[in-house]
Amino acid sequence: MTNPSWGPIAGHDLQPLARLFADDPERLSRLSLTLGGMYFDWSKTPLDEALLGKFEALAEARNFTAAREALFTGGIVNPSEGRPAAHVAERGSGDTEANALAATGHARMRALVDAIEAEAFGDVTGVLHIGIGGSALGPDLVIDALGRDGARYDVRILSNIDGQAFEDAVAGLDPATTIIAAVSKTFTTIETLTNLSAALGWLVEAGVEDPFGRVIAITAAPDMAVEYGIDQTRILPFGEGVGGRYSLWSTVGFSIALALGWPAFEELLEGAAEIDRHFRFSAPRANAPLMAAFADLTATHVLGCQTRATFAYDERLRLLPSYLQQLEMESNGKSVTADGAPVSGMTAPVTWGGVGTDAQHAVFQLLHQGKVTVPVEFVTCIEQEDGLDDTHHRQLLLNAFAQGAALMTGKASDDGARAYPGNRPSSTILLDRLDPRTLGALLAFYEHRTFANAVLLGINPFDQYGVELGKQMAKAIDDPAERAKFDPSTRALIERAGL
Repeated sequence: MTNPSWGPIAGHDLQPLARLFADDPERLSRLSLTLGGMYFDWSKTPLDEALLGKFEALAEARNFTAAREALFTGGIVNPSEGRPAAHVAERGSGDTEANALAATGHARMRALVDAIEAEAFGDVTGVLHIGIGGSALGPDLVIDALGRDGARYDVRILSNIDGQAFEDAVAGLDPATTIIAAVSKTFTTIETLTNLSAALGWLVEAGVEDPFGRVIAITAAPDMAVEYGIDQTRILPFGEGVGGRYSLWSTVGFSIALALGWPAFEELLEGAAEIDRHFRFSAPRANAPLMAAFADLTATHVLGCQTRATFAYDERLRLLPSYLQQLEMESNGKSVTADGAPVSGMTAPVTWGGVGTDAQHAVFQLLHQGKVTVPVEFVTCIEQEDGLDDTHHRQLLLNAFAQGAALMTGKASDDGARAYPGNRPSSTILLDRLDPRTLGALLAFYEHRTFANAVLLGINPFDQYGVELGKQMAKAIDDPAERAKFDPSTRALIERAGL
């Protein structure tokens, strides 16, 4: 069956969560998994034995095993662009040629990190990392999560083209001791090049004699960086097969390596490589990314959920929801299959979320009593790193666990305003500790979960043509001759804004 029907899954008779626990004393052990310093619990989702069997049949019909092997052996898994997806090679998990290319890039990056540490660029105290999308979200998340105890350099991430964002990013940086890491796969990204131009002007105004000598270009198009004016010795290339939202493992992670040190960057890679091996070789019901995808697709195709929320009960992971928004929605927010046929049913839900107890006092009213069902994922950590007594961390963890229990069990009341329907699904990822290796494992888990969802849906997670039209129209709208072709509302907005 090459085009399997979702009928058996979509028509599955879901049982209440409480009943699933009551009927199966082994439910928790069947639907939980320990891996890479992480504990996964899907027991509060509607998955049951019969539904798992149907998903396994779907995976077989979708040739999941072959698709997964293609990912790790350099096969064309991005058919619309005719490319492999080489991000796994950045962790040493790809085919021989791609692994060697990635290792060469890492060696070049490490040499540049060593040179900066040896003051070949003079005294360096700050790094202005300029990128957008995947060129910024991954490094920002990792540095924010792991650099709390004092990063070795003051790294600022600049992505927004808004001038206020630029001023905020450079505030407090010394131009004389700051280097610029400009990250763009094509080295044509308008937001990145506009901010890079402003950064060069900032250096010139401060009297830096050789501003281009302070710039490191990170790109899959080194010729474009040379044409821009950057010396080849300060260009860190990465492969065409490394997609932006999957790129932090490549030379795009240059700022991570600078901020945290090379050993930490290597641990990040090894944590991801451990999940690569797990995902590639584990059977379906022992496979964390695939089991998570089964739970995701139960929510969208059986429960009809259009959103999924991730709440990080750890301040260090406050940027995780934003990172996942791009990873999941840009990868799987598609309406056609990998061969161009229309998709029937949901693909990616809307990913959103927040941080810990803050979110409880903002959005959990809807989650508990609203008219929509939103699957919730809790991400938290057993070990605390702050210097306070354990009261704070204890309450943080207890709140996370209590919310999942409350969503499932609910509470009856004759007063409708005080009634909680319950039977609302959630899952939990509990980290032993938040260190480079575990964070690398967590992010690789999310990547493979996204891929698993895509294969089961029959879509291509590695292109993103949906972002192109708005960019094209933004260029056209600045041309008076083209502007006349726009609708009256848009033309009026341009006129009112004085553009």
